[in-house]
Amino acid sequence: MEGTDTARIKEEEEEMKPWEQHSSVIKLPRYDYNAPSSLLTHSHSAFLITCTIKREKSATKEAIHILHNFLANRTSYFLLPFLYYRVFFLLIQHSFPMFIAIAATDTSLAALSLVKLTRSGLILFIFPNNIFHDTLSIVSNIIQALESRNLTFPLWCHRILPIQATCSLKEKELQEVVSTLVKKFVDAKQDKLGRPLKFAVGFNRRGIEETKSVKENLNALLDRSKCFEIVASAVNNVVKDSVVDLRSPELSVLVEVLPLSGIPNGSIVVAVSVLPSNLVSTKPRLCVKALNPNNTKEGSLAQ
Repeated sequence: MEGTDTARIKEEEEEMKPWEQHSSVIKLPRYDYNAPSSLLTHSHSAFLITCTIKREKSATKEAIHILHNFLANRTSYFLLPFLYYRVFFLLIQHSFPMFIAIAATDTSLAALSLVKLTRSGLILFIFPNNIFHDTLSIVSNIIQALESRNLTFPLWCHRILPIQATCSLKEKELQEVVSTLVKKFVDAKQDKLGRPLKFAVGFNRRGIEETKSVKENLNALLDRSKCFEIVASAVNNVVKDSVVDLRSPELSVLVEVLPLSGIPNGSIVVAVSVLPSNLVSTKPRLCVKALNPNNTKEGSLAQ
């Protein structure tokens, strides 16, 4: 009987993917405490991940695994602090020679930093300010892989927002960032966009407007109407023939307040993304598409 149980357990382990077998040994990265000050002064590309509250550690490991799969195919692997994980992962796959070959060519590592936030259910990874990755394509590839069942639906991570740029929540800075990203989007899809161009604007404050420090240093742009007005004006300046359409936008501008830990009172940093229609959901509200459309637990996450 004991031999049968042992054989069954061994069979189950063999069926499990290396990630499922060994996620418990993946060491969580330390927070980069220099990141908040860098976000105040420089623009960064990044990933903001929503996850189940009180499962942030599990979600961080899961996110590392997902992002690793899609960043590893680009010019350089990411996360220098996680390089040991690549060694472990490849060794358990009995691919030590393969690791040697990869290490020999992997000379330019782009390091993602984990940033500490003040809100639960959120994970933020940023690239250095001098390295801008095509986060839009990365998330698009992840969602395509999930929809085609080439990637297992995550348990804890619910949405990944591809952040294309960050800036302080100031009118001029926000206008400039939105204008730049919209122009880039339109230039890339010139022949595929209708006229008038239909667009939508989403603004997520993450409850930061209720915090004491923000109340004492009131920022007018935290008002939804004011923020929408500024973003819409920036879009109209780039594309004169454009109209707001919340039902079927061809272009969606998402502005996301980043609840950063360790920044001066009254300072607010936002993430900006200009997304195509295939990466957004419009109901019940405008947001980046869920990784698992069948997830029924999303009520327990920070949205």
